[in-house]
Amino acid sequence: MKPTVLILQARGTNRDLDVSEALTLAGADPIFVPLNELRAQKKRFADFQMLVIPGGFSYADALGAGKLLALDLNSYFVAEIAAFVAAGKPVIGICNGFQALVKSAILPGDNLQDLKAENSSATLAFNASGHFECRWVTLQPISQTCIWTKGLDDLITCPIAHGEGNFQTKNEARIMQLVAHDQIALTYTLADGSPANGDYPANPNGSLLDIAGICNPAGNVLGLMPHPENHIQPWQHPRHTRGETGQSGLTLFKNGVRYTSGL
Repeated sequence: MKPTVLILQARGTNRDLDVSEALTLAGADPIFVPLNELRAQKKRFADFQMLVIPGGFSYADALGAGKLLALDLNSYFVAEIAAFVAAGKPVIGICNGFQALVKSAILPGDNLQDLKAENSSATLAFNASGHFECRWVTLQPISQTCIWTKGLDDLITCPIAHGEGNFQTKNEARIMQLVAHDQIALTYTLADGSPANGDYPANPNGSLLDIAGICNPAGNVLGLMPHPENHIQPWQHPRHTRGETGQSGLTLFKNGVRYTSGL
């Protein structure tokens, strides 16, 4: 049977249809669930095999990108999300979804039993460029702990669209812990795969160590700023009219669905 995927919808979510198509192509059964239906217990997290928090501008990014959605997660769903993650079920937060995961302390995942914004050891700050970035980037899958990136060797080309994607940690020791625990899932690179070394625009936001995405220690929760769901068809490649294809973002979703099918 196809794994069922909860695509969480909040006011301002706008990449839900895109990620639904990616999951369908990857072999899953995506189901849209408004946040209020979860609050009313019309649907439950436990009924699904995977959770996706898509991109967009939840609550118009009032008080900061993903901040109010993070408060919803902390206020109403701590026990359910902790159980979902502890069960090893895959979770992915993309762009605004990544911001919500970090600002709710679900990522980097230091303490699932005490999910509070003030407990997060990382944040996604304003882009170093000082403005909204909308461009295509190249990503290198890194983590072999992360179930979404494990075994992926090929680069991924996909767009970004954010104003607050600058990944930072509270201190240098914390970033070194992420490295040591294999939690850096994806990094920004040059087009040929060589390190961006913090150089703009290959690193579009100034993130530490060119980080584009991280996972939790167990590897089942991934958050990333770029939009792999917007490069899942050959014709979506920015240079497809010149005969260039490949480096699809669909591989991430196939990895997640393959893992889910084995649970």
